[in-house]
Amino acid sequence: MASTAKAATFDPAAKERRVMIAKIHVAKKEMALGDDDYRAMLIRVTGRASSADCSPRELRAMVEAMKAQGFRDKPRSRRVADHPAANKARAMWISLYHLGAIDNPAEEALEAIARRQLKVERLQWANQAVSYKLIEALKAIAQRHGWDQRVGDIRGADAQVRVLKLRLVDAIVAKLVSAGLVPVNWSTAQIAARLAGMERPGSYRWWDLGDLDLLAKALGAKLRDSTGGQSGGLAPRENER
Repeated sequence: MASTAKAATFDPAAKERRVMIAKIHVAKKEMALGDDDYRAMLIRVTGRASSADCSPRELRAMVEAMKAQGFRDKPRSRRVADHPAANKARAMWISLYHLGAIDNPAEEALEAIARRQLKVERLQWANQAVSYKLIEALKAIAQRHGWDQRVGDIRGADAQVRVLKLRLVDAIVAKLVSAGLVPVNWSTAQIAARLAGMERPGSYRWWDLGDLDLLAKALGAKLRDSTGGQSGGLAPRENER
């Protein structure tokens, strides 16, 4: 026998009421309003003694009245995606910014490309089985900007990470040279010392990973300064792909 139960539907008006009622009770607490003072204010603004009886319009009026008396309606901060794929994507996104491949390193911009690649509203909710699509999209951007991502012949995850960081520095240096910002005959160690104020003993290729990150960031800043903050003159719409 066929079921006669109706499928659940999303009611945006009901959600709006719940959000505003919750906001009103947060405001009541923050403003240290006693029950009597709160109820008096509610009646004065809406004509009702309970927020549960208010219409969305009346609830909005109550929120505005509480703002006028000092309530600061702070937007709720969203949880940043923290699963392994998100952490890897975020590290790549920031590195692409240093490389001059993208113009906006913000989390919101990463979320936007994740939505297009993974077809999910929040990166935090992404299916880990398909998150490789986002990583591959970021690798493709890197390759277009001279940051070689091929590490199949390198043994060990730690060694792969080091090689990728060194290649990132090399790719940024290549852009600096191409833009005429440093002489062709300068070594990376000279560039690090003169442009980033970083002098370390031995070859930069054996610097610790933290120093390599700092070097990429500093050289990336020099590259952006030379192009007015845009993406190195190459593929300026990478963020929108």
